[in-house]
Amino acid sequence: MKLSPNQIQALARKILDHWKETHVVHFKADERVVQEKIEAVFRKEIQKEIDLDREVHAMLDQLERSHGGQFERHKMYPMLRNKMAKEKKVIL
Repeated sequence: MKLSPNQIQALARKILDHWKETHVVHFKADERVVQEKIEAVFRKEIQKEIDLDREVHAMLDQLERSHGGQFERHKMYPMLRNKMAKEKKVIL
């Protein structure tokens, strides 16, 4: 999932507001600190997905070189990506 910094900030704010409205949590720290932590978690997870995509593309490049014209990259990409995401416990 690709999100802009503004989208991440807005999403974190909505989560924080929802938690407050439903009394799911009681904050001991300043809400701004909590929101920044939520944003940091989102950025970390997005980076994991980006790293996974790079790794999948590198593997596909290698497979394409070794199999030549018999290789269908567009079919292999989702299968390989889902398998690696499961192995690496990356949420897509």
